[in-house]
Amino acid sequence: MRCLQCVVPLTVLSGVLAHHEMHAGGYGGHEQQPLSHDHDQTEWVQKYGAQIDQTFSGPLSFSHLPYHKCLEDTAVDFDIAVLGMPFDTGVSYRPGARFGPFGIRAGSRRQRETRGYTLAWGMNPYAQGSNVIDCGDVPVNAFDNALAVDQMEVAYNTLLARPVASNRPSGLAKFAKDHREHPRIVTMGGDHTIVLPILRSLNKVYGPVSVIHFDAHLDTWGPYPGPNSDQSRITHGTFFHVAGEEGLMTSTNIHAGIRCKLGGVEDIENDRKFGFELITTEDIDDLGVTAFIKRVRERIGDSPVYLSLDIDVIDPGLAPATGTPEAGGWTTRELKRILRGLAGLNFVGADIVEVAPVYDHAEITSIVAADLIHDLLSMFLAEGTVKTRPLPLKDEL
Repeated sequence: MRCLQCVVPLTVLSGVLAHHEMHAGGYGGHEQQPLSHDHDQTEWVQKYGAQIDQTFSGPLSFSHLPYHKCLEDTAVDFDIAVLGMPFDTGVSYRPGARFGPFGIRAGSRRQRETRGYTLAWGMNPYAQGSNVIDCGDVPVNAFDNALAVDQMEVAYNTLLARPVASNRPSGLAKFAKDHREHPRIVTMGGDHTIVLPILRSLNKVYGPVSVIHFDAHLDTWGPYPGPNSDQSRITHGTFFHVAGEEGLMTSTNIHAGIRCKLGGVEDIENDRKFGFELITTEDIDDLGVTAFIKRVRERIGDSPVYLSLDIDVIDPGLAPATGTPEAGGWTTRELKRILRGLAGLNFVGADIVEVAPVYDHAEITSIVAADLIHDLLSMFLAEGTVKTRPLPLKDEL
């Protein structure tokens, strides 16, 4: 029921407002002052300094690195580019890796150039005299795989053709057909299909390269059963098969972390035809990390080498956001230790693929992938092998 005593007559209300306006100079209770146009346009800088992006703010680039659309912007030179390839229409199970570059960049927000030193590496990769930038994403077509694969190859060609920014030699010119230094690229996938256009591009500069492949799966299978077209033969489980047919790899390649189900021993026999040696996930328990690293280094030798890292090599309990999870993988710590042991090899490029953030929890996988890219950059720029840091002596007394 409506309260009659609560109704204020309109004439009374009008009088109150008029009285307030007359004595207070307006409805706000204070004199209204016109905006002044003589404010100092540098007041913020004078009082607080530069407009610094915090870890949780600013434009989204990998580890807050300078961001450039390098495919069209030729004004900036670089030594190492971080590049996104948001392609995921080559998957056999769960899609979503097209959001991998975005997720990894988001996972890298606590990382930055000024705090890049780690005890494990004993260095800051951004303080080694090389220019490292984020080159954005390749605008791949989401409806035509043949077109998308060509776009990724052309994008990689474009960046490889750029001059390097520094006078810090990588030692890779001796492998290049033109005997010049070329930039190196750390690619964020995308599903694992992206490695085929990358290897095609690298082949133009270096010829066949050796491959270190961290993955739960072989990815050397032939086409899926049933009718196939030239393009349907290329998936995230067959790209190494096609790369082998095209002569893009040497005969000294190695898989590490394999633990998937197989059709039978014939899968292993087929795998060997493409020059791969195999180390399973469980082998690390028997070999130990040091012997494991030695085996990889001996297999690769002094050849130019490309490293491809599928995030599913890590156990899904620690990196759940991936399209084809397999139980029983490595820990993040084990993988990071292995990467340190590979420093000094002749790396021409690397990638992290199959991060699908929609399957993540609290950005666990994205954070892992971003941290592993920091390791890859450190691996590229480390001076020779990285020795294990000695433990401090303890006084037991």
